[in-house]
Amino acid sequence: MTEQLPKGKKIILFDGVCNLCDNFVQYVIKHDTKDQFRFVSLQSDLGKQILNHLKIDPTKTDSVVFYEPGVAYFYKSDAVLEIACFLGGFFNVFTLFKIIPTALRNPLYDYVAKNRYKWYGQKQECLVPTSELKAKFL
Repeated sequence: MTEQLPKGKKIILFDGVCNLCDNFVQYVIKHDTKDQFRFVSLQSDLGKQILNHLKIDPTKTDSVVFYEPGVAYFYKSDAVLEIACFLGGFFNVFTLFKIIPTALRNPLYDYVAKNRYKWYGQKQECLVPTSELKAKFL
């Protein structure tokens, strides 16, 4: 499975029908000046394969997952903070939140995740990237 993934790229798995998640992905793409991220919907076959490889039960996660093949993976608030760290620059400010224990950060993350469809809505189908962005999606 990992041989299908592009070498040297960090993978962000996201809920492909969530408007909040879509906005997050678009934001990361806009600020990914080093072209270090690739994106996979949790609902896709590849997304499910990656979750299986990481031994994450896809029926029990609706979280963003940050996967650096061969290195580590993170989910929930840890994933968001790791992504911010790799974006660098101004985004390094968000790494200060790492001093807050995960056990305190994740309940807030879970609260937003639980209500994201109600607050932000959802799509009927996953995002179809434009021709310029297709290379960023696996």
